[in-house]
Amino acid sequence: MKKIILITGGARSGKSRYAEQLARSLTSNPVYVATAHIWDKEFGERVRRHQERRGPEWTTIEEEKQLSRHNLAGRVAVIDCITLWCTNYFFEMKEVDATLDALKDEFDRFTTPEATYIFVTNEIGMGGVSDNDVQRRFTDLQGWMNQYVASKADEVVLMVAGIPVKIK
Repeated sequence: MKKIILITGGARSGKSRYAEQLARSLTSNPVYVATAHIWDKEFGERVRRHQERRGPEWTTIEEEKQLSRHNLAGRVAVIDCITLWCTNYFFEMKEVDATLDALKDEFDRFTTPEATYIFVTNEIGMGGVSDNDVQRRFTDLQGWMNQYVASKADEVVLMVAGIPVKIK
């Protein structure tokens, strides 16, 4: 049976840790799909800490864009995260509507097989409005993609200060 779960919240709200714990409660051999592009040394260190926390029972797939290249049928997978995945598309495509269409199409292809998909994302639009045009356009893109995934999700959880609040 296919199931889509969306874990959302602000920075350092406990999203990834909660998603990982949820995956481990569902299977002994979860999959971690890392969408991050490592832009600098500090971010590389964050990635390393995440890898250490997960442990050897995890299968890790590093995929910045084409998630559907990986068939996860029958598996439980954490996809971390939609925000970085959107970033990878946006920096290449630049245009919000075309990027959103491409992301939706790829999301639909990826989530076709029967599996448990646990997506992590950020609520970057909950802060103030940026005076930077590119940031405002990306915030719009991110918000619309979050809405799309939430509309497809069986469950949506908002993380607040490490506490999961079930939304859907």
